[in-house]
Amino acid sequence: MNARVPVVDAPQREAMRIAGEKVHTDRVIEIRYPYTGEVVATVPKASVEDVRRAFKIAHQYKPKLTRHERYRILMKAGDIIASRRDELARLITLESGLCIKDTLYEVGRASDVLLFSAQQALVDDGQTFACDLTHHGKQRRVHTMREPMMGVISAITPFNHPLNQVIHKVAPSIATNNRMVLKPTEKTPLAAIALADVLYEAGLPPEMLSVITGDPKEIADEMLTNPMVDVVTFTGGVAVGKYIAGKAVYKRQVLELGGNDPIVVMDDADVAKAADLAANGSYKNSGQRCTAVKRIFAHERVAADFTEALLAKTRSWTYGDPLDPKVDMGTVIDVQAAKLFERRVNDAVAQGARLLHGNQREGASYSPTLIDRVRGEMEVVKQETFGPVSPVITFKDVDDAIAQVNSTAYGLSSGVCTNRLDDIMRFVKQLHVGSVNVWEVPGYRLEVTPFGGIKDSGTGVKEGVQECCKAFTNVKTYSLPW
Repeated sequence: MNARVPVVDAPQREAMRIAGEKVHTDRVIEIRYPYTGEVVATVPKASVEDVRRAFKIAHQYKPKLTRHERYRILMKAGDIIASRRDELARLITLESGLCIKDTLYEVGRASDVLLFSAQQALVDDGQTFACDLTHHGKQRRVHTMREPMMGVISAITPFNHPLNQVIHKVAPSIATNNRMVLKPTEKTPLAAIALADVLYEAGLPPEMLSVITGDPKEIADEMLTNPMVDVVTFTGGVAVGKYIAGKAVYKRQVLELGGNDPIVVMDDADVAKAADLAANGSYKNSGQRCTAVKRIFAHERVAADFTEALLAKTRSWTYGDPLDPKVDMGTVIDVQAAKLFERRVNDAVAQGARLLHGNQREGASYSPTLIDRVRGEMEVVKQETFGPVSPVITFKDVDDAIAQVNSTAYGLSSGVCTNRLDDIMRFVKQLHVGSVNVWEVPGYRLEVTPFGGIKDSGTGVKEGVQECCKAFTNVKTYSLPW
């Protein structure tokens, strides 16, 4: 890999953004291109004092933007991002290893989030209740209004969508006139910094957004316990999410955690169509999505035909140089992740699974991989395998499928391939998940719709622009004589 042509002339020396101020430190974190291992940038390693200063500045600032002003800022930011689509996509590819096809799509999704958030800024989110509804009522009306948080929002984001996971928190914060201190993961912080600059350029008061880069072992606790924080919003792994839940204690928490999402292929399904969904769900974004297809349940009557169709799709899925526009899949986030997937697949094969394609690794490059004859106790499906692995499990009937889907600790989303309405409604009612998508991948959603899971996938507080705006505001009621 070291023989490849360098993708940058020299590493970019990036700065944190504390209320718009570019802050450098003597200590830095190297950001490496997963495909070659090259250092593409360095970012500051913030201290606890840096974090405290960011929260203090944010807390002291009282936003006074009108709804129209928030709308205009978000819309202008969307226009800027659209005009820099190629530049931002390349930046995301360099820090994450995701292929350029996937990062171009991600930049497009980011524009959607800004659009929906801008529209939400214009929504009158109050309600009115008449008070003479019972025999002891009065001639009054109760009104409600939503207000921004008194304190600051603390946001922590993961590596798998370096721009979109960030913008899902930042844009609703702006729409609701809040202030946020954001800590993107130390693995992929560059897109978050670029987004902050876009928002400042669009007219956002810098005090409303700071971006802190650093080592979570050093600064994460301050992000959770700082007395100026009212809300902690986190997307990431279950173990860290449970740590946050215990550490942040009496603060509002929005925790979007892991998933072990299934797609269920019933015996009446079009197996070619189902295989196409399974492949896209498994391999897009290098399989690194909380809603990626991580378990594939095929009815025993169609399992052989379906698996053959999925094998053809898997063989045709190209992977390699993430900057090659023809490549379907880039790398996973790092060598350690690729080694984990390789080991889990090897373990499954040793326990009786059959390797049909893939399980090839070179550095952080890991091939699309298909295995069948998988059983629920195997680690590759018992745990969340956050990479491009398609494990096929068979089932006998609807009861068996529902029981196997629900056997995991996770409960985020699901996909179902059947045309029978009675079976569809059983899956909708009986699967222990936050979403059921019929003839779609588990990850299907609009940026505005409610999104989130139960069990180890989250506490039931939803994300998506509308729900996020609710989580970032307080309801105040007042009554008047009428």
